[in-house]
Formats: sequence, C-alpha cells, structure tokens
Amino acid sequence: MFKKIIPVLAVIAIFITACGPQGTPTMSPADVEGTAVSAAWTVVAMTQMAIPTATPVPPTETPSPTPLPTFTPLPLPTQDTTILPTATQAAAAGGADSCLKPLNVAEAGPTSQVRFENETGGTVTLSLNLSTNAFGQCGALVYTMGKAEKLILALPKGEYFAYAWITYPNGDTSNASGYVNNRVGDNHMFAAKIRKEAIIVP
Repeated sequence: MFKKIIPVLAVIAIFITACGPQGTPTMSPADVEGTAVSAAWTVVAMTQMAIPTATPVPPTETPSPTPLPTFTPLPLPTQDTTILPTATQAAAAGGADSCLKPLNVAEAGPTSQVRFENETGGTVTLSLNLSTNAFGQCGALVYTMGKAEKLILALPKGEYFAYAWITYPNGDTSNASGYVNNRVGDNHMFAAKIRKEAIIVP
C-alpha cells in the first residue's frame, strides 16, 4: 500500500509546487555593481551642486591718506605795530565775533595810562583783550615783561580781559588772569599787579 501512496504524494507535491508563489528573481553581480556605481555618481553630483559658488567680492575703494590741517600761529602784535586794521576793515571782518585780532589803538578812542607790575618772580607774556568799547573797537595787545618789570601802557578806554603766561627761572610755568577796566572817568594812571594767581587792580 505504501507503494500506491508515494506516486499520489509525488503528484500532489508537484501540483502544490507549481501552484505556489513564484520566487523572487535575483540580480546578477554585474547589475549590482552598475547600480552601486550609478548611486555613487549621483551622490557626488548632488554634493557638487550643493557647494555655494565663490562670488567675487567687489573691490572696495582704498581711501587715500588726507593730510591733517596744520596749525599756523598768527604773529603776536607788539606795541609798535605799524600795520593795523581800520574801522572799516574791522566792521567788514565779521562784526561782534571779530575781536580775535590785533587791537587798532589809533581808532579805539581816548587812552589813559595803566602801569602793569610783574610781581610773579618770573617772566610774563601779557595778553590784553579789549571787549568792544564805545568806539566799536575790540582786539588784543601782547607784551613781554621781565622779572619785577613795570610797564606803563596808554590803553584805550574799555574793559580788558588780562591773561599772563608765567615762566619761572627753574623752568616751571603757570598762568594768571583778571579784568582791568579802564573807565572813561579814569584820567589818572593806575596800577594793575600781576601775581602768581591773579591779575588785580588794587
């Protein structure tokens, strides 16, 4: 009986095998290699596309060095200055703000004498700056005084800001300042004392 069942089982096995699902076909090694190479080249191409392009930076203009302005000091006026501005020139030069100039003593009105006394113990550079007076004049006068020197000046009437730069024998320096008012009613000589701290009219 076993001999009769074997052929039947063989037919059933063939039938089941034939009707069963088909197996998945496999790729040849050449196809696997070609697919891998193609995928690698695709990755390389996409990487190259993702790299930003080097855009050249526009050139910037290199600034040229501009020379700095130089300070040229104006010459200091002296008592015997012969070239002085006239009233017409002073008015044209800028009105009330034009007092940074030498004082035109000849056009500044009547004068009276003032004695400046150097009591500082050093040499003094004295600057007298007249505010605009009744004659419409203003400006500066500069003098140098030695140690213990007394200097008598004929100053036009008006109020002066006095400033002294003091140089001592040991090389030290200092300054002093004050106001000297040469009033219209002052027709006598008066003194202005230059001291280490201030310029005073006693």
